[in-house]
Amino acid sequence: MIRILLADDHVLVRAGLSQLLDAQADIEVVGVACDGQEALEMAHKLSPDVVLMDLQMPIVDGITAIGALTVELPEISVIALTTFQEPQQVTAALAAGARGYLVKDVEPEVLVAGIRAVVNGGAPLSPSVAAQLLRNAANQPTIVGSVTQRERQILRLIVAGQSNKQIGRELGISEKTVKSHCGRLFQRINVSDRTQAAVWATKNLPPGDD
Repeated sequence: MIRILLADDHVLVRAGLSQLLDAQADIEVVGVACDGQEALEMAHKLSPDVVLMDLQMPIVDGITAIGALTVELPEISVIALTTFQEPQQVTAALAAGARGYLVKDVEPEVLVAGIRAVVNGGAPLSPSVAAQLLRNAANQPTIVGSVTQRERQILRLIVAGQSNKQIGRELGISEKTVKSHCGRLFQRINVSDRTQAAVWATKNLPPGDD
């Protein structure tokens, strides 16, 4: 049996998924969580094979929960199951450790097949998400090449956990200038916050190249 933990803040979604999955001969829903924090706690207690993780949830969001699960319980496969298809959401979820990314409008049989695939080492992706990743991969060398030396320095300091004020002091520029750099940079590398920027930098910038 494939043991599933559902994490979604909508009662009807949890109920519908539970009904669908429990109807499968080889799948058992062992728990449901309404936020990322509860999902982490239940994963530790229940040791499911797969967690279906929504991304936008209260208390602890899905991407943060995926990252924590990847570190704390790496044997568990996480599939992001969400309405979001924006590039930054997809990239952040996969970078955090999700082994699949499906949107909620997939056919039931596609979701079930994705669960079975991920426990066998597969990486289930909705077709629209897979196409997006291919486009991003094709554009990535150009994007990386467009990051200036100053922006690379700022990214390194973001990865190190420094605030804008600390970065300004380190580089001898104003906090306002740091914010301006970050705004332009985040738009270009297609991220929405400092956490996603740090993940992007870790994946794409070779160490010591600034």
